[in-house]
Amino acid sequence: MLSVPASRPALYPKAARSGADQVMIDLEDAVAPDDKEAARALVVGGISGVDWEASGQTLTVRINDTGTPWMEDDIRTVVTGAGALIDTLMIPKVTGPRDVTTVAALLDELETALGLSKTIGLEVLIETSRGLAYVNSVADAHPRLEALHFGAGDFGASMGARTLSIGDGAGMGNRWHAVQTMIAVAARAHGLRPIDSAYDDFHDDEGYLAAAEAAAGLGYEGKWAIHPRQVPLANRVFSPTPDEVASAQGLLDALDAAAAEGRGAARYQGKMIDAASARLAENILRIAERVAR
Repeated sequence: MLSVPASRPALYPKAARSGADQVMIDLEDAVAPDDKEAARALVVGGISGVDWEASGQTLTVRINDTGTPWMEDDIRTVVTGAGALIDTLMIPKVTGPRDVTTVAALLDELETALGLSKTIGLEVLIETSRGLAYVNSVADAHPRLEALHFGAGDFGASMGARTLSIGDGAGMGNRWHAVQTMIAVAARAHGLRPIDSAYDDFHDDEGYLAAAEAAAGLGYEGKWAIHPRQVPLANRVFSPTPDEVASAQGLLDALDAAAAEGRGAARYQGKMIDAASARLAENILRIAERVAR
């Protein structure tokens, strides 16, 4: 998911050509308080000038959180002006289910008033200690929900973490490993997509790849990109390789052959495999099919 400042509409067409699966136009952190109103107008005009259907991307607008004076105007302006183009709204700094239901109720009102033929989905950022404490309630808050995102920067701030980096570290030694696991579990338990945090050093390809691979190993489906150069790195990690696809299909074929002989388990590539192995293989094939589309 490529993040683009709302106040820079010249970047919108470039984002549509970036190869990202999702583009998020950011009205929150990327826009200074005094520029919020002007940025809303730029979003409406900017996204209306891009053929998002041709790009095949999910178009998301990140609004300001429900505790700010800007949230309602964000939603009313962008949905009224360009609701037919927007796939989802992202709610930042969610601290409980009420944040989700508040935004959903406003969308209900606007979609009815405008006669929109589509339902705008919701995605939420878990980026505070309170949000994590209520993550399961948040994940079950409303049918509009589609994804849970981990926001490492604000989460670190909420925890008093002594770091100036966003998304640094990888693997089991990553300070946020347990947090990422909790978010991924809540997302999967409620049929949502888990998406990993931004990585602020966009010149550090190795660090980004390591962080992305760690997230993919936890079941995350994607990762933020704050610069177009990070998009191909994310696509590389979250897209199964031809070898992975071939191995997954071979595993299923081996189990089918074993079943024909009345056996529930088999040996494949030096390992014992069974029904649980099949579910893992089917997951890789599902991901590959989605990427191919």
